[in-house]
Amino acid sequence: MKIWTRIRNSNVKQFFKLSLLLAKHPLLIIPTLDATKHTFELCTSFYGNNHGKSNKGNAFRHSLWNALICKKSLKRIKNKQKSVFWAQKVTDLYEMVTQNNTLDEQMDLQNNAVGRLYFLNFTDKDESEMIHFIWEKSKVAEKIRKTEDIKKYPSNMVYIVD
Repeated sequence: MKIWTRIRNSNVKQFFKLSLLLAKHPLLIIPTLDATKHTFELCTSFYGNNHGKSNKGNAFRHSLWNALICKKSLKRIKNKQKSVFWAQKVTDLYEMVTQNNTLDEQMDLQNNAVGRLYFLNFTDKDESEMIHFIWEKSKVAEKIRKTEDIKKYPSNMVYIVD
């Protein structure tokens, strides 16, 4: 999956909202982009090009992306709740822009939320510890078949296909 291709193909109004959000918070653009780049590098090294297919690699990517946005933006914001709120705003808006089907979107939103939750448990720990923890948790992600299944796993990563 090419993130910029998906964004360029998005609805103009939604793309404008994402651009406006970033413009309002210029100090958070670099940490957000750095987290995005680092996430894709790690996912590609762990999963090759298979982390965009609604699988455990995709669950790992979304959780890690949110945790890293929180971790990297915390250095600028200096407030963990505000860094979590920033990550949620960016990634929720990204999900709106990319226009996935409902189950994929709900899966992504769940994994995003789980990543932010994991970050809160690792705010005072090394980034590599957090990455390793998320990697291990992705191995036991829960398979779902319908949106309602997500409610069964409020603090677990979820995926759709093996």
